[in-house]
Parts: sequence; structure tokens; C-alpha cells
Amino acid sequence: MATPQVGPSRCWHPIRYPDRVRALIRVDPAIYESRAAPRWATPLPQTPQLRRLGPFLVRSTATRGEDLILQAWHDPTRVTPEILQGYRKPLQAENWDRALWELTAATTSLDLSGQLAKVRQPTLVITDGDDRIVPAQNSIRLARELATAQLVILPGCGHLPQEECAPGFLKAVSDFLELLP
Repeated sequence: MATPQVGPSRCWHPIRYPDRVRALIRVDPAIYESRAAPRWATPLPQTPQLRRLGPFLVRSTATRGEDLILQAWHDPTRVTPEILQGYRKPLQAENWDRALWELTAATTSLDLSGQLAKVRQPTLVITDGDDRIVPAQNSIRLARELATAQLVILPGCGHLPQEECAPGFLKAVSDFLELLP
């Protein structure tokens, strides 16, 4: 018996199984990227040598991680030592580097931009005009291309509005959910 594949190409989603998805909430979505993998891993070929080297490469996120977090926040001065410690906690798990590498290596091109017309579920798209990770124009474009999308721009929230602007984020999500049929 074959082992079932898991991952982006095999998981349920609103296009393949629309009856399983009532609504979508997309926060600073990277829909128009060519791969689901991080940009630093995109050009790397999947070779046996790289499978051994991969965990070493992802360990750089432990040292570069703080810079990425600070870049993700609109106001990096609000990133406290406790917040940074929360991001570091998963890096203490045994074999975290292998797990992150395997996830990265397993990602495939999702090519979602060509399938957006098939999405019929109500969709909330949340962004900030100052997102330095996924440009706000991508979120605005997504909201225009989805027939049933509502766009919310939370100013001053960077790439992580659920953390940096939790009250505004929760209000936008609550308002959206209350309007669902």
C-alpha cells in the first residue's frame, strides 16, 4: 500500500474541496510568489548532497531570525526581549533544523494566481501599507482578483498584524466572521 502524500499539492483547499471551506482569512498572503519555500531556498536544486547540507543552511535562521523579525514589524522598537524569546523557543526542539529543511524541500510550486477565479468562498484579506516582507500591493491585487474578497488595511502593523496590532486585527476578523452566512 502506497503512503499517502502530504503537503501543499495534496492538502485540501477551497478550490479542490469547496464544501470543506466556509471562508478564508489571508494575512499578508504571498500568493504571487513562485514557490511556497522561502526565497533563500528557491534556487537550490534538490540533490542528495543538499539534503545533507540543508539543515545547516536553515540553521542560519537562528542567527538571522532576529533581523527578519525586526523587518517584519512596522515599529521594531516594540519587539521586546519576551517576543524574541517566543520566536526562539521552537529552535530549542530537537532536530528543528531537519524539520524546517524537510518542509522547505517538500514545497512545490502552488501556482495559485492562475486559480483565483475558482475561489468562491468569502475571503478577508488583511495587510498593512508598510509590509516589508510581502508588499501590500500583492494583498490589494489579491482582493481585487477574488470575487468575494474584503480588503482591510491596518496601518502601522507591518507583516505581523496579529501580533503588532492585535486589537485592530481581532476586530477585523470578528467583523468578517459575524457577516458570514
